Amino acid sequence: MTRIPEFLSVALSAAPWLLMGLLIAGLIKAYMPEHLLQRWMGGRGFSSIARAAVIGVPLPLCSCGAIPTALALHRGGAGRGPTTAFLIGTPGVGVDSILLTSVLLGPLMAFMRVLGAVVTAISTGLMVSLTALNQTTKLPVVKTTQACCASNCGATTGKSHDPASASNDRVRGRLASGLIYAFGDLLDDISAWLIAGLLLAGVLITLVPPETLTGLSGGIGSLLLMAMIGIPLYICATAATPVAAGLLLSGITPGMALVFLLAGPITSLATLGVLRREFGNLALIVYLSSILVVTTLLGWLLDQSLQWLMFDPVIQASQVQELLPGWLEVSALGVLLILIMRPLRQRLLGF
Repeated sequence: MTRIPEFLSVALSAAPWLLMGLLIAGLIKAYMPEHLLQRWMGGRGFSSIARAAVIGVPLPLCSCGAIPTALALHRGGAGRGPTTAFLIGTPGVGVDSILLTSVLLGPLMAFMRVLGAVVTAISTGLMVSLTALNQTTKLPVVKTTQACCASNCGATTGKSHDPASASNDRVRGRLASGLIYAFGDLLDDISAWLIAGLLLAGVLITLVPPETLTGLSGGIGSLLLMAMIGIPLYICATAATPVAAGLLLSGITPGMALVFLLAGPITSLATLGVLRREFGNLALIVYLSSILVVTTLLGWLLDQSLQWLMFDPVIQASQVQELLPGWLEVSALGVLLILIMRPLRQRLLGF
């Protein structure tokens, strides 16, 4: 019984920030127009690839959720490079996982995770774009998904013709749609992985001594091994965070934790299948090779930098976790559990 608070420490620290991240994700979903993505990602040069990588960072989409959006963008005119960068940057990190990483691993690791996701997306996008130099471009086949205001929420009903009232109705409708997506569809997508990740992190922190994995850490070989484990092991960015925290506290290096955070969320069998079908075998090989090499190098650079600076991100993370009072963490965890249980959520909140 004395180990229960220690076992729940990760979940308690994560819950308030995860709820805040889901709220921000809902706002982004509600108010980011899809036509802007088409315009920003159009083209095939470095600037388009960089924009696609940066745009994908805050979007609340996992790997499977990013696939239909990326396909629509590609068939609407985006090149292989921007499409690949979007497929990596979007699931690799999100606003919810950024907040979670900052709390569980420290602000420095959160910054490195975002930077690493962008660098990996741009590098891989550039490499994959080279596989299309001698191939013809597909004719655009645009399949758009209408937003709420493009369908019926802004239509006149005959009861009111006040433009201000109609505008307010559209704003409220989009806000409700975004929140229902974040605390409904998005949470349903990640809830199973999230629960598993929090439980695994609790087990690692409670039962595995910090020196257990120390012997397996250090060097390029360990980083490569972590990348090779993370690439086929698809786990969403949010759920990967507590697992990485547990591994870090059990003895792996920050570089290995970063490699896991980067390599795990950005690949899935669905993504690999779509890439092979759309771009061919060569692009798929380049895609996997680039992710393996870039994530390993980023992890090595982080370990070398922290060793030179004599900086421990675990100490920084413990200081961040003490910012919120205990009652708020317990309340947030209770709310999160209610939202995760779909029947209870539907009965209490209606979605």
